[in-house]
Amino acid sequence: MRKLFRSYRGSSSVVPRAAGKVLNNQQESRYAFQVRMVVAALFVLVLFGLLLTRFIWLQVVKHNEYMTLAEQNRISLVPIQPSRGIIKDRNGVVLAHNFSAYTLEITPSRVGDLESAINRLAEIVDIQPRDRRRFKKLLDETKDFESLPIRTRLSDEEVARFAANSYKFPGVEIKARLFRQYPMGEVASHLIGYIGRINTTDMAGLEEQGAAPNYRGTDHIGKVGLEEHYERILHGTTGFEEVEIDSGGRAVRTLKRTQPVPGADLILSVDIELQKVAEAAFGENKGALVAIDPATGGVLAFVSKPGFDPNLFVDGIDPQSWNELNTSPDKPLNNRALRGEYPPGSTFKPFMALAAQEGGFRSANAAFADPGFFSFGGHTFRDDKPGGHGLVDMYKSIVVSCDTYYYTLANMMGIDNISRFMATLGFGSKTGIDVDGERPGILPSQEWKKARFKKPEQQKWYAGETISIGIGQGYNAYTPLQLAHATATLANRGVVFKPHLVQFVEDARKGGKIPIEPKPVKTLPWKPEHVDVVLRAMAGVNKEGTGARAFAGAGYTSAGKTGTAQVFSLKGSKYVEGAVKKHLRDHAWFTAFAPVETPRIALAVLVENGGFGAQAAAPIARQVLDYYLLGKKANQPAPELPPEVGEEGHEHD
Repeated sequence: MRKLFRSYRGSSSVVPRAAGKVLNNQQESRYAFQVRMVVAALFVLVLFGLLLTRFIWLQVVKHNEYMTLAEQNRISLVPIQPSRGIIKDRNGVVLAHNFSAYTLEITPSRVGDLESAINRLAEIVDIQPRDRRRFKKLLDETKDFESLPIRTRLSDEEVARFAANSYKFPGVEIKARLFRQYPMGEVASHLIGYIGRINTTDMAGLEEQGAAPNYRGTDHIGKVGLEEHYERILHGTTGFEEVEIDSGGRAVRTLKRTQPVPGADLILSVDIELQKVAEAAFGENKGALVAIDPATGGVLAFVSKPGFDPNLFVDGIDPQSWNELNTSPDKPLNNRALRGEYPPGSTFKPFMALAAQEGGFRSANAAFADPGFFSFGGHTFRDDKPGGHGLVDMYKSIVVSCDTYYYTLANMMGIDNISRFMATLGFGSKTGIDVDGERPGILPSQEWKKARFKKPEQQKWYAGETISIGIGQGYNAYTPLQLAHATATLANRGVVFKPHLVQFVEDARKGGKIPIEPKPVKTLPWKPEHVDVVLRAMAGVNKEGTGARAFAGAGYTSAGKTGTAQVFSLKGSKYVEGAVKKHLRDHAWFTAFAPVETPRIALAVLVENGGFGAQAAAPIARQVLDYYLLGKKANQPAPELPPEVGEEGHEHD
């Protein structure tokens, strides 16, 4: 019994302990579960908080931005290129216009093997080697994701053939574009200029000016000439279409259209028929001619020979054609009228004569015996007529182009007095004509020489250097435009107009014309009697002097001045034209205006390496004046005069 009792008591003490342990484990498990539940709940709450925060960020804070993006994905803005303005001459003859045609274009970034794709395209559409060269040049100049033309001006048959095979050529498409055309070809090419494809340099300039948005969808821009200077006016304003697109990027419908504003038209002061006469008169010679209406400053003709065909540049000029133009010894891309700087030769003498009178250095009637040379500082400056011209006054000095007269006059006046007077006529500064790239020329002075040279011994002006300045040589160098401008000012008796090529800007839609008002820039305070002396002497040049041979039998009164400018120094030796290589021969000049009583046209003619001004340049001026004043095209050279008429003049002029 006792043993049973003890066993019972022992077992009762074990059971409660196990139950307590189980109970504790349950409590711990419940607690751990509760903790996990709390953590999970907090985690879920945090996730929901993040989702809610993101939702609020997207739907509330960024609502407008993402709504705009969604609209942009649904709506595409397609630029509409405006029609470029037309360029016409003073009589309405079209010099630059537009026409519509199809082009075959490649987007390089969407084409794997370009060469293979072009070869396969050539089996469907005629692609010439020049097309391939042009495409490669454009590819080098343009971003590879842009659409570039491989063929332009496709025929309807070619368009149809490609359309039937277009699925084989991803990244290749047909586009309808407006093309620029210059119906006159080389005529007035330097004046009109041309357009070309927009390159990275052009785009950087547009962005700097804030004009880039207006060129969306536009591939071309004016490069030189009027096309460049009046680019903003000619280009117009780009229009836009709001097009709804589907998820595949296909257009569904047009929602809104903003019409482009076409560029304004330019109506020039230039007479294109006069321009043709002037260019033809040069023949195969190189040179320049600028003719101006003295009463308005309107340019009547603007010639630089040789010229070039601006149509070559419209589609992107191919490298072979570019190389031919760029490396030609005749430099057809050089605008000689605007950028060529040449010694004016004896055409400088009428202005020297006026400066002498205005400055009180010499009167018109003062005469001296010309021995045919002028000695200064141990150096002899010679006139081309051995023995001189006898007794010479101001009138005769211009008519026979006496060098010795102007050697002594220049020495008397001094370089700075000459420079100050010539600056009032525009020598040594840009005229401000409405074409970019004009050169200022060189009007020498002591100040100019100090700025021009670095070494002190080079900066000093020597009195002997002034002597040759008086006959338009030495450091003198001016553009044909400057000389024509100065001649027009002289013909207009000191009333200065800025030369301009555009006469009106015409609204292409409304037809209204905005005139370029010919307002005088200034009036030079010349004494009328001083001007009369010079004008009378220039009229004498064409009656009895160095220009008489070229102007014999003209049906109008004219005034002129011949000139011959040395290309290199003779260093005392005699110039023999036939013994000198052509590119080293003298330049031929002639300046003129007519009619003398009421001048309607003033001009300057330069024939590069043409020799004597009376022989090479004066006949060109005669043909231009004959056509402008009489409507006559001269097919025959001016009649020969008896030896004694017109032979008294300066031989080299």
